[in-house]
Amino acid sequence: MEDPFKGSARNKMGILWACAILSFGVLLLWKGAGLLVSGAVSLAERFGISPLIIGLTIVAMGTSAPEVAASVAAVLDPEGGGDLALGNICGSNIANLALVGGIIAMIRPMLIGRQVLRRAFPLMIGASLVLWPILGDGHVSRAEAGILLFLFFGLLLFTVAAAKREGPSTACPEDLDSRPHRPSETHTPIPKSILLICLGLVGLVYGANLAVEGATTIGKWLGISDAVIGIAIVAVGTSLPELVTCVVAATKGHHDISIGNLVGSNICNALLVTGCAGLASPFDVSARLAGGMDYLAMVGISLLFWGISLWGKGKVGRLGGSVLLLTYVGYIAYTCRH
Repeated sequence: MEDPFKGSARNKMGILWACAILSFGVLLLWKGAGLLVSGAVSLAERFGISPLIIGLTIVAMGTSAPEVAASVAAVLDPEGGGDLALGNICGSNIANLALVGGIIAMIRPMLIGRQVLRRAFPLMIGASLVLWPILGDGHVSRAEAGILLFLFFGLLLFTVAAAKREGPSTACPEDLDSRPHRPSETHTPIPKSILLICLGLVGLVYGANLAVEGATTIGKWLGISDAVIGIAIVAVGTSLPELVTCVVAATKGHHDISIGNLVGSNICNALLVTGCAGLASPFDVSARLAGGMDYLAMVGISLLFWGISLWGKGKVGRLGGSVLLLTYVGYIAYTCRH
């Protein structure tokens, strides 16, 4: 088979095309995130609920769509892709908190409400710990996947019901979004808000795919190994929707949507994504994912993020962000060597 990059002219055309795909993918991500945040905020205001709940539910589930697709496709592979599926889940959860959370905190300090500190963080860590006994035998059955999905939807109902009962008044005083939410002066119709959310999610999913495709092609042209491409590009690629959505939300001052997206996505990954993958096809996992280094790193970084948030009394600033980023770099360095 002829090398697609053989010849100087074809080589240049291939790289230019990859750069164009990468640029368009990033643009699509940014536009999609803007539409998603706008639709989510207007929908929350129309229903009189906190944007935190929208971030924990609709936005989080939407930005976790790439993880669902990648993990289900992995376990349906004839050769079996349990490690790829669960590795994607663990890697995405680590990237969400350490990489995405760190970048957001470096750009603009994250303000975290009491609901997140007292309830959402423990639920996120609990969702990760639930995987421990299920993964203990190195196998995820359909029955165990069903349990995870049951827990996820039960947790979803509990979170929405509790937040509706308490209202937005439990947020930190410093939180710019802690003031009572009232209907937007623009009176965005509910159907339009839902349309914005759907268009935003489509833009995020397709934008992430295009960005990963372009970056992978450029990486191969530069001679980067497949292992590094997988760890540094593909794994991070499934976290691009969370990253761009959180950046857009944070720059607009919607801290509740930003932190709700991060925490909610990790809960979705642990329960919803693992459950969907196991329901599609039972799969086996290696020891490093079934309670080993990668699993422990996922739980440990969740605890680190929670600890930094408590230490900052509901605020993750640039110091905390730098700690998270350095932790992520250390984990990637360790993974590349093992």
